[in-house]
Amino acid sequence: MAKYFGTDGIRGRYGIELNNSIAFKLGQSLKSVLGTERLVIGMDTRESGSELLYSVASGAQSMKIDVMIAGVVSTPLISHYSKEKGITGVMITASHNPYTDNGLKVFNKGNKLLESEELAIEKHIDDKEKFNITNIGKTYSGEEVLDLYADLIESLDLEEIDLKVGYDSANGANYLIAKGIIEELCIESYQIGNTPDGKNINLNCGSTHLESIKELVIEKKLDIGLSFDGDGDRILVIDQDGDEIDGDLLIYILATYLKENNRLNKDTVVLTQMSNLGVIKAFEKQGINVVLTGVGDKYVLEELNNNDYSIGGENSGHIILKEFLNTGDGLLVGIYLLKILKEKGLTLKELTKDVKMWPQQMVNIRTYKKEALEDERVLKVIQEVKNILKDDGKVLVRASGTEPLLRVTLSCELQEDLDKYMDMIVSTIKKAAEEK
Repeated sequence: MAKYFGTDGIRGRYGIELNNSIAFKLGQSLKSVLGTERLVIGMDTRESGSELLYSVASGAQSMKIDVMIAGVVSTPLISHYSKEKGITGVMITASHNPYTDNGLKVFNKGNKLLESEELAIEKHIDDKEKFNITNIGKTYSGEEVLDLYADLIESLDLEEIDLKVGYDSANGANYLIAKGIIEELCIESYQIGNTPDGKNINLNCGSTHLESIKELVIEKKLDIGLSFDGDGDRILVIDQDGDEIDGDLLIYILATYLKENNRLNKDTVVLTQMSNLGVIKAFEKQGINVVLTGVGDKYVLEELNNNDYSIGGENSGHIILKEFLNTGDGLLVGIYLLKILKEKGLTLKELTKDVKMWPQQMVNIRTYKKEALEDERVLKVIQEVKNILKDDGKVLVRASGTEPLLRVTLSCELQEDLDKYMDMIVSTIKKAAEEK
């Protein structure tokens, strides 16, 4: 079992679960674990970002690793540069978490780490051995990271978009990158969530708080609203009526477009257990196969890599277009969506009219008592609901790998059934957690 790494790197409250010492030792470990000679580091807009960035850089340089500092950039930029240059990348971010959290995402030539690599890094972090520093690696500025990403966007061969577009950068990592690309591409655009102060990342904005982008779309009578998360690897969308288009629906739009253009490898998409049963049935009607993985983008990427599929992702908006990147990229997905809308001349509702989403709900229970999920009463009520729903529903109960949360996800055909079964499970878990 990993001690520091969760489903998406190391993440925790800065100064408590995550500190500069851990960051320094992670930087040191890259030489022996990954054979790193060159490292690129970026960060989002959290106030603790600089401390952690320079701790990782110092640890790496103490092992004679040359370091490129990219500054405030999105996670996809670090992943892309790491892949294209065949080097290691580290992104300082806690994604959609509040500013009090931070994290370390590591990419090995553009890919997330293997479990064996994570465990080797953890061993180094806990090792008491001291290293003699005889040579120091060089430091470089990171403008080339932005240039390489600009080349990727240009490769889409986009025409000017005549839609009215709003976008929310969550006061996070892509607030400058998104502005430069969208303003150049779109005739009329409006940006919010673009005034980071170190503490307001994801605060009442971005993909975890869609109220802001909804208000903008309705107020400005926009055609579409794009909402990113703090490190820019997720996207959720609001249509012209103010209705949400989640990750499942976005993957449906993208995958059906790719199939129409003979670019959907093996006519297959990769989704997770969190995906809505309605969208899975809609894919079946389109002749598109669905492969389900565990929750977490690293499992989606593993399936994409192992079977050469084109697209996969989560309903949270973390979507991987494998032709371009090995990680989710909210901006890339948003731009690709605009390309589809322009080419087809259809609205988002018209593109998703064949999808009938089933009622689905996720409830987050905030607690550090994750062992509550092993309580006999909890196990019994979960199994009871599963026996009732069988193949006509979904029950998924798990501990978050990135936050002190227990997540309960239910889906079935009738809303009244969902409400009843959700209350049964959540109330039992809360009682068990209180008694631990």
